[in-house]
Amino acid sequence: MGIDRRAFLKIAGLSTILGLGGKAAFDILAPGELEASTNAASPGAGKRWAMAIDARLVDDKVISEATSACHRHHNVPDLDSAKEEIKWIWEEDYEHSFPGHQHEFIGDDIKHAKFLLLCNHCSNPPCCRVCPTKATWQRADGIVMMDPHRCIGCRFCMAACPFGARSFNWGDPRRVTRVPELVAKNQGFPYNKDYPTRAKGVVEKCTFCVDLLEKGEQPLCMTAANKVKKGSFTFGDLSDPESPIRSLLRKRYSLRRKFELGTNPNVFYLI
Repeated sequence: MGIDRRAFLKIAGLSTILGLGGKAAFDILAPGELEASTNAASPGAGKRWAMAIDARLVDDKVISEATSACHRHHNVPDLDSAKEEIKWIWEEDYEHSFPGHQHEFIGDDIKHAKFLLLCNHCSNPPCCRVCPTKATWQRADGIVMMDPHRCIGCRFCMAACPFGARSFNWGDPRRVTRVPELVAKNQGFPYNKDYPTRAKGVVEKCTFCVDLLEKGEQPLCMTAANKVKKGSFTFGDLSDPESPIRSLLRKRYSLRRKFELGTNPNVFYLI
């Protein structure tokens, strides 16, 4: 009986994980609670890309424009099923963005604020540590990448990520060009002919628009958001003490999601 490459890699990956046995296997697979190892890959010398989002400036228009720009550039389909939803950037409230940090006396401005969430491109990313095929890895500049062609769909990276920043293609995302009720919601899909669409059975996520960074451009969510409200997003190099993002973080109080887990997120929220 024949077996294709992806199926073989999936079996090999599962064998590796299960071969760890007992507690080690449980630690790797514990959904959303896996702390980063102190030995996990971390950015090398040079640039360390990061983003700051000003919660005081984020409103419905900023959210709509940033999300649309991101999802259209990366050919993220609009699906009907909540289970099958693919998202690279999404809206969430304070309570669910920063669990454990809320209390009854928190101000209404924070309690009712809207936060745009995305992959945190952590300096100590647990997702990279558990991937058996290295389909997700960290670049020297800190960006956590995802290669759908190497992904075998085991979803260990999703279990390891405590931020819910990854989506799995339960079905063929390209069906939005064939299924009548989806065609109307996805007119023109794929929107960006230069960016690859994904297949059924693979994981995907934000990449900080690395394809644009390599051209000297900025992430699209930032570009779109700042057209609505200037300064709502800031992107730059944390390794440069004179960079705009470093200057901003010196002046403003900021939060990072689940910082206590030790993943060292590189997305900051100004409040």
